[in-house]
Amino acid sequence: MAKYSDVFKLMVVREYLDGPLGLTFLVRKYDIKSHSQLSNWVNVYQKYGAKGLSRKKKSEIYSVQFKLDVLSFMKRTGVSQTSVGTCAQNNNEQFTQLYKNAKKIRY
Repeated sequence: MAKYSDVFKLMVVREYLDGPLGLTFLVRKYDIKSHSQLSNWVNVYQKYGAKGLSRKKKSEIYSVQFKLDVLSFMKRTGVSQTSVGTCAQNNNEQFTQLYKNAKKIRY
């Protein structure tokens, strides 16, 4: 998987949002892996701002139980991996709430 810099992602997203160019053109222009990659960046930017586009600099260590709880929650609710990952990356309150919800409900 290609890694793109935070500055690059922000530049492309802003070019998309501020200009007349569509996803297809920008994907070709900047040789981005896929339309969905750019579309995800745009969605994350619109929901969380520039901070949402930042790659995690420090590895977080989560317990096996926590991971299982999150997977269980995702299965039950249909929350996407991108949503969960973005919340975790931003140390978002939603991620904390997601964890609390996952802990409450067991199969």
